[in-house]
Amino acid sequence: MRHCINCCIHLLPNDLHRKCFRCRGPNHSNQKCPLCKGENKVASYQDSKQMKLFAVLEVRTDHSESWNGLFCLKKGKLCSLIFGLIIMTLVMASYVLTGAKHGLLLLPSPFHYGAFTSNPSLMDNESLSDMKDHYQPSKINVSYVKDYPSIKLIIDTIASKIEFITRQRPDLEELRKQEPHMFSVIPNKFLPNSKNPCWYEEYRGNTTTDPYTTNSYALYSKRFRTIFDYLRKVFWNHLYHYKDKHYRLRCLPHFYIIGQPKCGTTDLYDRLRLHPDVRFSAIKEPHWWTRKRFGIIRLRDGFHDRYPVEDYLDLFDLAAHQIQGVLQSQAAKESGKTSRIVIGEASASTMWDNNAWIFFYDNSTNGEPPFLIQDFIHAFQPNAKLIIMLRDPVERLYSDYLYFASANKSAEDFHEKVAESLQLFENCLLDYSLRACVYNNTLNNAMPVRLQVGLYVVYLLDWLTVFDKDQILVLRLEDHASNVKYTMHMVFQFLDLGPLSEKQEALITKSPASNTRRPEDRSLGPMLPTTKAILRDFYRPFNTKLAQVLFDDAFLWKRT
Repeated sequence: MRHCINCCIHLLPNDLHRKCFRCRGPNHSNQKCPLCKGENKVASYQDSKQMKLFAVLEVRTDHSESWNGLFCLKKGKLCSLIFGLIIMTLVMASYVLTGAKHGLLLLPSPFHYGAFTSNPSLMDNESLSDMKDHYQPSKINVSYVKDYPSIKLIIDTIASKIEFITRQRPDLEELRKQEPHMFSVIPNKFLPNSKNPCWYEEYRGNTTTDPYTTNSYALYSKRFRTIFDYLRKVFWNHLYHYKDKHYRLRCLPHFYIIGQPKCGTTDLYDRLRLHPDVRFSAIKEPHWWTRKRFGIIRLRDGFHDRYPVEDYLDLFDLAAHQIQGVLQSQAAKESGKTSRIVIGEASASTMWDNNAWIFFYDNSTNGEPPFLIQDFIHAFQPNAKLIIMLRDPVERLYSDYLYFASANKSAEDFHEKVAESLQLFENCLLDYSLRACVYNNTLNNAMPVRLQVGLYVVYLLDWLTVFDKDQILVLRLEDHASNVKYTMHMVFQFLDLGPLSEKQEALITKSPASNTRRPEDRSLGPMLPTTKAILRDFYRPFNTKLAQVLFDDAFLWKRT
């Protein structure tokens, strides 16, 4: 087989390219081509075993002739395709980045709030793409950040739908039907010489029995194993022996720090635990009332076995041992002295997180939960004291975003997530009540940022349906940050704690603040002014109602 070297390249048998366009093209003529007429013909065989050196050299050096037919070669097509895709990707990336700087694109929400779902797999960190089946297209299409009137329409619609309607308290018998085991473990009456709700419970094990072998907190978390190892060693020494029976002292907290997240609860907890008369649970945030008793360990992981109330009570054994030591001392027996120790529990989810109700409680009225966390706490502890730390909800939301967002954090990204969350919340209010939207698990999981956590007055009003106002202390983070000594004195007085020495007080009030913003988050800077204006408009009616309920205009957060 002979080929014209000036017109094409002879291809080896194993080459992908079998044909050449130029040798068969309309412009080629065997009569006009001197090589094709027989002059300077070069033998070149398909098996490539015989090939003249001149032919090889000519094939390798004649780049212009060989590459002129690149578009007909399959390898050339592949290279061109890859090159084209790279160029297209670079162009699109440049467009997106440039657009992000000159005009923030607000992605319209692809969801429209629909019926309430009972799918337990839809948990806290589920991606929005997995939620599309539960929503219909949004009615409002917000385009750019400069299009503030469109966002203002959403906020105005939300404001027009706000109604603060008092909820009906459930009967005690209804609560018993929902949690029969809890009511069988916790008694109606407690020891009279303790500030805390404590009682003696018969222990039927022996010295070789591990009382914490089934405790879910110990099983699911390595962090707590050291604590439970210590409790195992001292457990038998703290049992009360009476008439050949063994009894253990059980206690519930006297007070709860119930909220809100990113509002300074960790700092308050760290300072308060330095008081000599205060004891807390073995771990800071058990989240038992809101999550663990429903079998929620981490919201993104779905449901596990429910933590029984005994597992929660185990967390207060260290404090119970100390209280028991005071109660059984000879001086206390003679004078009837009351233990000054008070037990606290600090879970920032207790005030607001009722997301699990839809999976466990029936008889919902218009999508509203028939039972809330406070109903059960009040059923057992009608005299419990509650501490709430609040913060400007606008700043709280941004702090919450910076703390929990995992990647691509920026003021622009925060703005987009706020706009989408507002649309979802508005769509819910078109069909359901304010309480139904605030406590709805599906909507809360769908919103990119937790707008609902900053609706403080909605939750506070529901707590006030079961607890008296003088049982709740509401603080502001802004006041605490500016004058720690003053707020801590308010807490000490509220809990009726004993006086402190100057050294003890200095230790509590002058220690560094806890859980401050991380350096990498501080480098992102503040939120966009437009975002702040939008959020101020959204939270304004809720702040106004809160200030009215508390008789304090500081909760308007006009100055923060």
